[in-house]
Amino acid sequence: MTSKIFEGVKVLDFTWIGVGPVTIKYFADHGATVVHLESTTRPDGLRLAGPFRDNVAGNDRSGFFANFNASKYGITLNLNTSKGVEIAKRLVMWADVVAESYTPRPMKKWGLDYESLVKIKPDIIMFSTCQQGQTGPYREYPGFGGQGAALAGFNHLTGWPDRSPAGPYGAYTDFLNPRLGSLSIAAALDYKRRTGKGTHIDLAQTEGGLQFLAPTILEYSANGRSPARMGNRSSYQAPHGVFPCQGDERWIAIAVSNDDEWDALKRAIGDPEWADAERFSTLSGRLENQDDLEELLGAVTAERDAYQLMYALQAAGVPAGAVQKTSDLFTDPQLAYRKHFWYQDHAEIGVHAYDGPSFRMSKTPGELTMPAPIMGQHNEMVYKEILGMSEEEYVENLIENVFE
Repeated sequence: MTSKIFEGVKVLDFTWIGVGPVTIKYFADHGATVVHLESTTRPDGLRLAGPFRDNVAGNDRSGFFANFNASKYGITLNLNTSKGVEIAKRLVMWADVVAESYTPRPMKKWGLDYESLVKIKPDIIMFSTCQQGQTGPYREYPGFGGQGAALAGFNHLTGWPDRSPAGPYGAYTDFLNPRLGSLSIAAALDYKRRTGKGTHIDLAQTEGGLQFLAPTILEYSANGRSPARMGNRSSYQAPHGVFPCQGDERWIAIAVSNDDEWDALKRAIGDPEWADAERFSTLSGRLENQDDLEELLGAVTAERDAYQLMYALQAAGVPAGAVQKTSDLFTDPQLAYRKHFWYQDHAEIGVHAYDGPSFRMSKTPGELTMPAPIMGQHNEMVYKEILGMSEEEYVENLIENVFE
């Protein structure tokens, strides 16, 4: 059996909601033993977010939580008790990596911040990620990816110029930062392997989001110009947008960068007479006349099937893609061929689809090893087998509600 790249790595996962759980899931899917720690007194907030199976809410019925926490063991522990904190420190002694995604105050309050943990385990790797990072005047500012996207400047750029900012879909920076976080942890593991030393990683999610706006930041620093909202348009491509197709809410995205692609587009849609107008013959002309261009092109695409038009344009060398609904993803032939969706039998919500590993490693492929845990599902296994608690100690802690 082929071993996985992070096999043998042990992670104690205090993270919750989005950035942290997704970051750590990369390691769980690639062989690490991950223990996700939460409390029944304050469960991972994503458990309270839908969609819920059969639209019935419950701590163990969220598909959102399930998707971000597959391949992990799940335990509960009340850190507002002295015994809970001591048990958490024993788990730290077991772990190679401790991950958390709170503002700096909670971990320090529990005595589980890096300065405290490094005293009991000098080579520990600690990954901390929150909205504004561990230092600075706004370090205690809490928030999610929606606020992160606004603070990083995305919302100023997304939407239409004559309307208020629309903001990118979802908790945007929650889905950018896991790539940075997972790479930084992998680098820390490599550093520890070579030197025997641990480290503290401080990922501020707002700053991580800024990395994905480098062109606009350079535009301002070099030219003093602050780019603003353009809707679906581009300053160097035309046509560039999403156009209607046949059917209910069917659309196609088209982006033309140069005259060769424009000529190919014209041929693919049947060389309509309007497309030969002088004002559309150059990129600068198309950029100056985008309103008319989009209206005329949209009238053509509205009579076409989105997928047939996509294939025709792609075959002609024109960048184009049908705008897929969520339901389309489950019949997408490319995703099916690559076996993107994995089906796991969850203890509460039964068999349902999970996103599989988003990249493939030829010699050490990742896999979903188990569905996400229900609340406290692996308490007995983790506390007895991993931590070495006796039956007597385990029962005592149960009675004292330490495992709440």
